[in-house]
Amino acid sequence: QVQLVESGGGLVQAGGSLRLSCAASGRTFSTMGWFRQAPGKEREFVAAISWSGGNTYYADSVKGRFTISRDSAKNTMYLQMTSLKPEDTAVYYCRAPYGSSWSDYDYWGQGTQVTVSS
Repeated sequence: QVQLVESGGGLVQAGGSLRLSCAASGRTFSTMGWFRQAPGKEREFVAAISWSGGNTYYADSVKGRFTISRDSAKNTMYLQMTSLKPEDTAVYYCRAPYGSSWSDYDYWGQGTQVTVSS
């Protein structure tokens, strides 16, 4: 059974940092990503990483502030978030593709709340 378990969310002041983790079990993936959903908004892409080459992709809103990484031995993905802003407040979700690309059948974690106070 595939499971994605996020951790590391919390409450932080603007300008602060947090590191999220997503531990995967049950299988390995070629790509994994972070998405977030703020209250009243649609879920949006934050960052993604290819497992083999370590290529990374970021939403413009987080470029230069967030860093995605992975530990292949632990089958775990991370999101280092710095210079946090109140608009980063959201539930952050880990996502892994069921097939070779993103689809409606993908695996999702349960989410972890990140709250940035001004």
